[in-house]
Amino acid sequence: MRILIMGGTRFIGVYLTKILVQQGHEVVLFNRGNKPAPIEGVQQIQGDRKDTALLKEKLGQTSFDAVFDNNGRELSDTQPLVEIFKDRVQHFVYVSSAGVYLKSEQMPHREGDPVDPNSRHKGKHETEAYLAQSGIPWTSIRPTYIYGPQNYNDLEAWFFDRIVRNRSILIPGNGLYLTQFGHVEDLATAMAAVLGNQQAVGQIYNISGDRYVTFNGLAYACAEAAGKSADEIQLVHYDPSKFNFGKRKAFPMRTQHFFAEINKAKTELNWQPKYDLVSGLKDSFQNDYLASGRERSKIDFSVDEEILSAS
Repeated sequence: MRILIMGGTRFIGVYLTKILVQQGHEVVLFNRGNKPAPIEGVQQIQGDRKDTALLKEKLGQTSFDAVFDNNGRELSDTQPLVEIFKDRVQHFVYVSSAGVYLKSEQMPHREGDPVDPNSRHKGKHETEAYLAQSGIPWTSIRPTYIYGPQNYNDLEAWFFDRIVRNRSILIPGNGLYLTQFGHVEDLATAMAAVLGNQQAVGQIYNISGDRYVTFNGLAYACAEAAGKSADEIQLVHYDPSKFNFGKRKAFPMRTQHFFAEINKAKTELNWQPKYDLVSGLKDSFQNDYLASGRERSKIDFSVDEEILSAS
């Protein structure tokens, strides 16, 4: 297949590009050209996707079998792409988020569960709704928390920063909220498995790891990945309602249960996560955190100090 990836030079797109090329597909990237392609020889079309006129000029005469929209956040990002390729592609794969789900007392989240119209990811759900009535053959992917090498969000690195410096790990509440991490390579593998699968057309799939973990358990898993035992780290729990952090982030995840069932993807995409949590965290720690030298970087722990001084 000849495949267009929107983005392709950061995190998900890097892994997806490599997997698709390994599978023998011809991959073309559309991005602003700020970074080189992850594989030498992969064509890049340069442009800003938010410039609709430019987007149509650059892509209007091109031909692709499938399109992966990895970085569309709002409907206005994706609608022009659909208008360009509506009758010209076999598959349009959109990366949404499990963050669209309405908070619920019944877990895990399943693909048919209600969504939150006021979530910060509402643009992604609006895009899914548009795709469903657009007539284009589409599939939507809803990851939970994505981790792994090249992660530009401080998730696992937040824990590693404290573990390698022998600092306390400050966890809101009692640390028993359940959450879910999915390795970026597993996500990209699932995305690639959508191609050529007619059963996947018009479907939404949750993609993540196959186990859930408490905040406390995640801290212990990160410690194990960094070569430390559970008794070598100190967890400090606090009541976040007693603090006003403003826009500063005290903890890298939402303080609620947040995990999704992935059985539909396993069954219909014939997909299985490769990484368990600890092996995935070891991959991230060795091949990104240490490899980038972050353990020697200066980290701002001012929010931690504020919490500790009040504890």
